[in-house]
Amino acid sequence: MAESSAQENNTGTEPSCHLTVGILAHVDAGKTTLSEAILYSTGAIRTIGRVDHGDAYLDTSEVEKARGITVFSRPAHFPLQDLTVTLLDTPGHADFSPEMERTLSVLDYAVLLVAAPEGVGNRARLLWRLLEHYRVPAFLFINKMDQPGCDRETLLSQVKECLTDTAVDFTDGTDIQKVQEEIALTDDLLLESILSGGTAQDSEIAQLIAERRLFPVYFGSALRLQGVEEMLAGMKRFMRPKSYPREFGARVYKITREGGKERFAWMKITGGSLSLRDRVDDSDDKVTGIRIYSGAKFEQVTQAGAGQICAVQGISDTFAGKGLGTEKDGSEELITPVIRRKVILPEGTDVSYAYRQLRTLEEEEPMLRLSYSEETREIFAQIMGEVQIEILRGLIRDRLGLSAEFGEGEIIYRETVRHTVTGAGHFEPLRHYAEVHVAISPGEPGSGITVDTDCSTDVLATNWQRLAVSCLLGKRHKGVLTGSDLTDVRITLIGGRAHEKHTEGGDFRKASIRAVRQALMCAENILLEPVYEFCMRLPQSALGMAMTDVERMNGRLNPPLLDDGQAVLTGTVPVSAWGDYALRLRAATGGEGSVTVTPAGYEPCHHAAQVIKDRGYDPSADLKNPVSSVFCSHGAGVIVPWYEAKDRMHVETDFCPDPGETVPYPDAEVFTFSPGGMEETAPPPAPAQVAERERAYQSSEDELMAIFEKTYGKIRRPGEEQEEAPRRRDYEPAAPKARAAKKPPEGSYLLIDGYNMLYAEPSLRALAVGNLSAARDALIDAVANVQGYARETMILVFDAYRVAGGKERVFSHHGLTVIYTKEAETADQYIEKAACEIGKKYRVRVATSDAIEQVIIFGSGAVRLSASAFWEEMRLLEGEIRDHTAVY
Repeated sequence: MAESSAQENNTGTEPSCHLTVGILAHVDAGKTTLSEAILYSTGAIRTIGRVDHGDAYLDTSEVEKARGITVFSRPAHFPLQDLTVTLLDTPGHADFSPEMERTLSVLDYAVLLVAAPEGVGNRARLLWRLLEHYRVPAFLFINKMDQPGCDRETLLSQVKECLTDTAVDFTDGTDIQKVQEEIALTDDLLLESILSGGTAQDSEIAQLIAERRLFPVYFGSALRLQGVEEMLAGMKRFMRPKSYPREFGARVYKITREGGKERFAWMKITGGSLSLRDRVDDSDDKVTGIRIYSGAKFEQVTQAGAGQICAVQGISDTFAGKGLGTEKDGSEELITPVIRRKVILPEGTDVSYAYRQLRTLEEEEPMLRLSYSEETREIFAQIMGEVQIEILRGLIRDRLGLSAEFGEGEIIYRETVRHTVTGAGHFEPLRHYAEVHVAISPGEPGSGITVDTDCSTDVLATNWQRLAVSCLLGKRHKGVLTGSDLTDVRITLIGGRAHEKHTEGGDFRKASIRAVRQALMCAENILLEPVYEFCMRLPQSALGMAMTDVERMNGRLNPPLLDDGQAVLTGTVPVSAWGDYALRLRAATGGEGSVTVTPAGYEPCHHAAQVIKDRGYDPSADLKNPVSSVFCSHGAGVIVPWYEAKDRMHVETDFCPDPGETVPYPDAEVFTFSPGGMEETAPPPAPAQVAERERAYQSSEDELMAIFEKTYGKIRRPGEEQEEAPRRRDYEPAAPKARAAKKPPEGSYLLIDGYNMLYAEPSLRALAVGNLSAARDALIDAVANVQGYARETMILVFDAYRVAGGKERVFSHHGLTVIYTKEAETADQYIEKAACEIGKKYRVRVATSDAIEQVIIFGSGAVRLSASAFWEEMRLLEGEIRDHTAVY
């Protein structure tokens, strides 16, 4: 038991007969259907419920029945040999991802469900990354195999390529020898044994699964109960019970209120046991009730043992992620909302009172992160999506009796630092004293905030160090650029001082805040923005348009996959630029294009200076997060500015940053502060980075050529012998109107992507920031200047596909042909058609830095000219012109 067990022998461990298994999948993959099938097959329920019928065993709330989706994770129990398995059915909809992620911290095993018709999509990849992060062993079940067109080998190859290469088909009927060989590849000792004629034993396979080195795959249809028994048999053979310490420990993974009143802390017991009337962690609260739930039903028990999932009443000082007893608090969740919305209440509502009431909902969904502005009397909440908003409206109406609406969303930015920096905070008004010194170092992307100490007890006693660390951990630290949350940093306590008589606990809290803020004012700060990972499926004819759209949104693209007239395009794009692009894509492709997005963390903001300007945040004016320190002078507290405070500190530290520290965002725009205000710095990439990018660009050509020839056949350039009839084109491009004269002159052609070259030249790029038209004219003049001296015909193409009602315009500028594309046509599309038409008779080069575009233009026999090579040629031609004119 929690408190009384301290007097027992708590050494050693003991096995548990309880296991917790979670089922994860994207929405509509059949997750709840599989849960029902498992419970029915093991005898836990007598009839199978259906989500669409509203009688699923685990979808118990009215919201879930009405919408036909899982919103809350609920447990059920079923027997499996000598074990009692707690099954957690988690939400599949992206809006409720935080609820799903919180359950991962209490899982012993997981079943990842993949819908065969859709294959391995972005959502499955995200779930797999979460399983990796939380180190949860997993079985895979490929569902809906009864639908036409679902091929087992193709799907298994997709799983191996997208998720893990150690996924092995364990379905009955699979070649045993082949399975043994694949298992052997996961372990060197096992490989030697199998090569010597042995076989992998169940205990060895179970160990590999538990260590996440092997992932069994099963195929079937949960709706038709196909493959479910096989998977259960595999789980029975290869899942092993865990051993837990005898000393009490538990992890809280969610908070609920029954009927909006009774508070329950849902937890997994990770050591010892918990009994009625126990006190936990020296709290005055006693356990007044323990429930073991299965679906909507529950059993009142007097004690919960190690490995069990239970709902506990009476403990008020708990929150999702809290560790009790020997268990430590959990780390920051990886999936967080990226949009903040204003909560709009009816006129006349007491806003401050409503805010206090809404905080009870925040306990159940911590990611809401409600905030209240006393100046404007406004409430803000962080939101995952529109479906969550509908659920929240209902909860606020039912629980609080309020009719709430939500305003327009705004992006949730975050801030971090580039290099290690130290800071100090001093708080010494009359009869108070505390001084804290910290170092803030950059952490890995997605790591949140971690706190540790590197301070001798000779400098600061242990009890004060613990208090300072507790203050640093308990504060949501704000950045100094926009007041957004600080993230991806490690805060280290490196020094401090207390006073025997005057120091109180709150003094260290105020000094700790000032130390962090003073360090940030001295740091190189980076503004981060949320990004989406997207997967587009669209006709190949729309590929150029989509790629241009992504580039305009400052996104990053992966090489497209082309198959039978269709294209799959993946990459990342800033959330702030995405907007309603999914709707616009469908409209532009006549309903044939579709896209899915999943949160992909944070990256340096692509328009940081503008965001900072729009937010107008002044760190010196933020009284709740002060950057200055308070010193005592002549019996009174005196405020000292952040840039003067460090010289007046009472403690000296000799902290030395790690010279080999990792810089997570070396090319990011950084912002620093001086006594005069904020300064912006955008360091140019190092020469080594430029060279590496060019090498990567050059090395991609062979890969791109292979992709194209695999899709369209071998490329034949003008003058080469034709060995076979050319492949039929999907379209016949119209002859270019003024791309050249009716009878082009002999020689070769250079098609130039105008804006691509413009933004690749530093002086033109800088000019374009203030005056794009002037930059465009400067490029036209530069190319026209060398046109007459060049040994090829140059055609300069500018993209005008977003100009409403725009028509194709062609004109000659001192002998240079300049083309503006028509509405809904990109420069890429125009160049593709022109290269295809002209390339039938003449040599064609295309100047673009877009390596992916080569997949298409290679088909015309065109030769790529990178942006750097284009401008190098321009400089050589200009030099030749100067040398030639100097003779005369």
